[in-house]
Amino acid sequence: MARIISIVNQKGGVGKTTTAISVGAYLAEMGKFVLIVDLDPQANATSGIGIDHRNLERGVYEAVLGQVKMKEIVQPTAHVGLHMAPATTALAGLNVELVQMEQREYVLRNSLLEIRNDYDFILIDCPPTLGLLTLNGIVAGDEILIPVQAEYYALEGLGQLLETVQLVKQHIRPELEILGAVITMYDPRTKLSDDVLHELYKYFPNNIFRSVIPRNVRLAEAPSFGRTIVHFDAGSKGAKAYERLAAEIIERENMTLALRPV
Repeated sequence: MARIISIVNQKGGVGKTTTAISVGAYLAEMGKFVLIVDLDPQANATSGIGIDHRNLERGVYEAVLGQVKMKEIVQPTAHVGLHMAPATTALAGLNVELVQMEQREYVLRNSLLEIRNDYDFILIDCPPTLGLLTLNGIVAGDEILIPVQAEYYALEGLGQLLETVQLVKQHIRPELEILGAVITMYDPRTKLSDDVLHELYKYFPNNIFRSVIPRNVRLAEAPSFGRTIVHFDAGSKGAKAYERLAAEIIERENMTLALRPV
């Protein structure tokens, strides 16, 4: 059964989509079966992996509303073992439609049930808001991964996000856990990056990944070619950092499994 990891931060431009695509690609390279769910109406994860969302007749929007099964929208990618549940522009209207629905927090989770056994990991790329779409992404997840940019305003709103996660844990999903925070766009030449890192330890004293993602031109260029960093420039510093992060996620997963009662 897949471990579902929701990648969340309501602040845009923190490397959330890059993290979803890059971690997904490296997990697949390590022999895991992975599905990325693009829950962002901007469809950046979809286009960044080489799928033209403008030519798709259906996507996550239709699957969440039950018009089609989730497995019917899943697309293969250039990576063996890596699939994409793509977003289309129609997804932008889902926030409004969810307001009228019963059990609206669970619609994404319910739509994933039929394919959960087909994968080792399902990564949900949530939109940069705290609306109903993101709430669905959080509720659908077993764990939350939070990318945090190493810049001055990066910690703004982090308290609100953690409060939302805590409320979901208290009232909807008691088993929900924070997998951890990962520092993105880190520049070791600046004191500011170190300041953000130290401040982040106050929020996540035991949940910061050792792998730190550097600011890297090749990471920024890869999506414009519709390729993951694995295929675009596997030797770059950004690629190596995401490879280490994927290995850490597998390591934590193995530790979790080892601690579960038989």
